[in-house]
Amino acid sequence: MEISESTWAFIAKHRREDVRDVALHAKHDGDVDVPFALEQIAGWQRASLKLPDWASHDGLIFPPQVPMEQCSSQFTAQYKARLAQRLLAEEAVDDDSPASLVDLTGGFGVDFSYMSRVFNRAIYMEQQSILCDIARHNFPILGLDHAEVINDDSTAVLDTLGRVSMIFLDPARRDDHGSRTYAIADCMPDVLTLKDMLLAKAPTVMVKLSPMLDWHKTVADFAGAVHEVHIVSTGNECKELLLVLGRGRYASPLVVCANDEQVLSYKAGDNSDNHTTISDSALAARNTCNTEDSLSEESANDFDSSHWKYLYEPNASIMKAGCFDVLEQRFAVHHISPNSHLFVAAEPIADFPGRSFAIESIATMNKKELKQLLAGLTHANIAVRNFPLTVAQLRKKLKLKDGGSTYLFATTDAQGRHLVLRTKKRKSGSL
Repeated sequence: MEISESTWAFIAKHRREDVRDVALHAKHDGDVDVPFALEQIAGWQRASLKLPDWASHDGLIFPPQVPMEQCSSQFTAQYKARLAQRLLAEEAVDDDSPASLVDLTGGFGVDFSYMSRVFNRAIYMEQQSILCDIARHNFPILGLDHAEVINDDSTAVLDTLGRVSMIFLDPARRDDHGSRTYAIADCMPDVLTLKDMLLAKAPTVMVKLSPMLDWHKTVADFAGAVHEVHIVSTGNECKELLLVLGRGRYASPLVVCANDEQVLSYKAGDNSDNHTTISDSALAARNTCNTEDSLSEESANDFDSSHWKYLYEPNASIMKAGCFDVLEQRFAVHHISPNSHLFVAAEPIADFPGRSFAIESIATMNKKELKQLLAGLTHANIAVRNFPLTVAQLRKKLKLKDGGSTYLFATTDAQGRHLVLRTKKRKSGSL
């Protein structure tokens, strides 16, 4: 790709400035490709947040907005690279057989750039020629001299592909009109249709899917081919659902819940799945269908909460997995109720996968108890789980402003009592 020195200089000079201001006011000579420069400035600014390693390399070319939005973050790409390295080691590949990777849906190449370093040979395949041109330009700058770029339709050439160690693919989740799709069969390529051919080419296939999917149904759709399920979150936001397919038949795949440094793994059969995962939107809809009139005013005179010293809120990956039985068994915590997804314990737990809080006091919605609970409070962070009021409604009722160091959790216990727990956040790993 031919880019003038003046254009590169313009990009370097203005890449930390507001793109709209640059477009309107920045001076340039006639040799500067202004539309390209503005696109690169915007791309670099996104990369500086999403891909700091990439942003530290001068001379990289960034794609248009949609591929940039769809590409993996540095954290999730590095996670896949570590996973690929472990899977390769478990396959015990002979030294005489160089490890090889084929990425059938290369895109901007972020996942490929991290995963390919684990392999002796790596093939990036992409249908869009512009992305292939960008990859050919970027990979040498990133030190990927062993990368091969192929501009072709992966489904068209899959039949001619030789045997490789691993295949990776991230099916496109947009239809011909640019609208988002989530069902596997609606994505391109259709991994379910290609499953047997993919596994004939490689003993391990890694598939990146939408975190919106129900992973239980997705595993069932692959009819026993799923060896591992990885639910990957960062910043407590679920980003990816990764499936590892193998040539065996796996009745109970390994499930790995990763949220930054917090990782919990278990066999799918270890969790009863009696507790359903409730999305925030579904929970909000259920909460708002009730009214304040439904709030109980019962006294807590006979309510023994002396053993409730700590409150635990699972992270996003745990919530997505729905592995609440595993949490109770492994960390000796107890559900407040099956639909609350909040846990309590008598002792502090240093490595719980989520946020932890020290409980200061607990009240029902009895006015006298609430008054005691709220004594001295003007601000609080409020969360509701399985509760008949929204956060806004409860905040108005309690007459509290947002913020401060106190966290209030409103929920319903197993006996149907509406509770408010006043807590302080504990630092991760503290006892």
